[in-house]
Formats: sequence, structure tokens, C-alpha cells
Amino acid sequence: MTEKKTLGRRKISIAKIENKDDLYSSFSKRRKTLYKKASNIIGKYDIDVGIITLSPSDNPFSFFHPTIVDVVDRFFSPYAQGSEISRLNIANTRIRIKEKQVELDNLEIIEETLTNQTIDDTGIEEMWEQIKEFNPEDLKKFESRLDEVDLMLKNVAASFAQTSQENAN
Repeated sequence: MTEKKTLGRRKISIAKIENKDDLYSSFSKRRKTLYKKASNIIGKYDIDVGIITLSPSDNPFSFFHPTIVDVVDRFFSPYAQGSEISRLNIANTRIRIKEKQVELDNLEIIEETLTNQTIDDTGIEEMWEQIKEFNPEDLKKFESRLDEVDLMLKNVAASFAQTSQENAN
């Protein structure tokens, strides 16, 4: 039988965190975890959730799905059926949230793909060797081409930002 290399999961004592920086950091991490778990439950069971927390500095934070009005109405009258407009608003909100979740998942896949791509060092060295051999005319062409690429990237970024902003509205 081999010995364990780590201590594994252990029971920790619950005690007030005295250091203010540690307290704020811990609150922030736990709040994010709580919201993430609530989002997972919503995605899995399609339920209404409302969370209100106060930070150690008494700043309020909230998380509601689908909306604060719907959650509060449901809390005060759990067996009442909402109006047709209310039900349509809830359904529309849920659809928009699912669409945003799909967009977020796609962006995470793209980010993961980009971070996993490695640049071949020999390819970069070869590129620099070719650039060193440019004559002044070639350098001017190369510089103008870089300016074109820079402008194109700025346009794509602006278009992406505008699309994201329109989708947020």
C-alpha cells in the first residue's frame, strides 16, 4: 500500500477571517462560486433563482433568474399563474440567456483553441531572416501591408464590440 502524497480533503474549522484583504478576497471568490453554481442549476433544471448578498463592506450584490420581478412575484405567490405577458417575458428572457450561454461557450472554445496554439520558433526565425534581406522598396511594401492588416484588425475588433453591445441590449 502506497502512502498518500497529499493531505486530501480535510475538515476545516469555521472561524471569522480577521485580515480585511483576505476577507474581501474570500467573499469575492465565494460569491463567484455561488453564482456559478446557481447558473449551473438554472441550466440543468430551468428554475427561478434569486440571491442577494452583502459584502463585508456592506455593498449589496444580487443574482436573479430570469428577472428580479419574476422571482419576487413567484416568492410571494408561488402557486399563482402569471399573466400571459409575464409568461412570455419569462420565456423570452430564458431564450436570450440560453443564446448568450451558447455564445459564451463558443467564445471559451475559441479562447482555449487560441491558447493551445503554439508558435513554431523556427518559423519566426525564418520570417525575421527574410525581413532582414528586404531592400528599402520591399520594406515600404511590407510596412504598407502591415498598416492594412492593422486597419483590418481594428475594424474587426470594432465590429465585434458593436455586435456584442447590440446583443447586450
